[in-house]
Amino acid sequence: MTNSVNAESANNKIPRRRVAITGISAISSCGIGKDALFNGLSLPAITGARHVKDFDPLLWLDSKEARRTDRFAQFSIAAADMALEDSGSLGIAKDRIGVIFATGIGGLATLQEQIANLVNKGPRRVTPFLVPMMMCNAGAAGISMRHGFSGPCQTIVTACASSNHAISDAYRQIAFGFADAVITGGAEAAIESVGETPAIGEVAFSQMTALSVTGISRPFDKNRDGFVIAEGAAALVLEEMSSALARSAHIYGEILGTAANADAYHITAPSPAGEGARLCMELALKDSGLRPDEIAHINAHGTSTPLNDLAEAQAINKLFGADSPPVTSIKGVLGHSLGAAGALEAVAVAMTIEKGIIPPTVGLVEKDSEIDISLVKDKAISFTPGPVLSNSFGFGGHNGCLVIAPYGE
Repeated sequence: MTNSVNAESANNKIPRRRVAITGISAISSCGIGKDALFNGLSLPAITGARHVKDFDPLLWLDSKEARRTDRFAQFSIAAADMALEDSGSLGIAKDRIGVIFATGIGGLATLQEQIANLVNKGPRRVTPFLVPMMMCNAGAAGISMRHGFSGPCQTIVTACASSNHAISDAYRQIAFGFADAVITGGAEAAIESVGETPAIGEVAFSQMTALSVTGISRPFDKNRDGFVIAEGAAALVLEEMSSALARSAHIYGEILGTAANADAYHITAPSPAGEGARLCMELALKDSGLRPDEIAHINAHGTSTPLNDLAEAQAINKLFGADSPPVTSIKGVLGHSLGAAGALEAVAVAMTIEKGIIPPTVGLVEKDSEIDISLVKDKAISFTPGPVLSNSFGFGGHNGCLVIAPYGE
């Protein structure tokens, strides 16, 4: 296996630094924490939207801060705090620590609530905190200010590829020397109802017929009928490898390479036969200095929509063949958390490598006959940890792929 990050970029011959994952966290419908996430991935899924039911913002924010912070930003701050605690003391100057966090929609619940106030109660009842609560960069800004991290602070908004892209950008900030550590990930909370009014985000996806009418997520199944919307968040601490080794940090794995491209085809549908996704995976392998036969597992985007699952499967088949590495989608359990999905999947990949266990594709009963890839079905399987490809694809034709591998000398 050739690891290009030890020497030079395969694309541009610029030396790179190695990037370790030293802290992870998750907030999902499975519960709070990385272990709740991973343990839940092998359990039967619930039906309907996947809410986070046991999240208490007052564990991280005082009551005034909580009232002035949208739920997605509360998730962001809490996930970052847990990942930093998991990583331990970084011992890095704060101006060399960045925050690159993602969301697909931002503070939609706050916006819906305040529009209702405007219509029903008048302008004076609109909160002066509307803009800082609804803006998509509130999560990243909140993390940065809370910890005094004054390195690069950015927010990525590329629909369902958002947090995959955030992790990719965070990796490059460290690999090319712009930061020594970056807190990255994503958060989404677009399904909270406002009083008696349903959540506008859920209604909007339903109106475009993207959601499952049965409320069941069935990735790659012949009876899949749309995705199940979810909320949640995940955070990762990425750190320059020599820094992590010097402080004897626990290393979940390292990022070998990433890729991002665009279908340039349609605002919601994937490019025919998944050509954009195939090229993105190919670019990620090239960036990592790996061949297709060196990938040990693929964590698929696998949303349970008819077009996207087929396109992704076709892309995997073209690059890896029918005898692909084991493929799984964790959205059968988690549902689709939009801008947070890629980060939750990256944390699941880190845990998959840590445990040597690939979770099953829950909800998959009978594989679509047009899909010809090696899907993990029915139960988790053991595997010898190796490089894992994690895919995220978003409306607008945004594609993102990460290659995460076990730490090696």
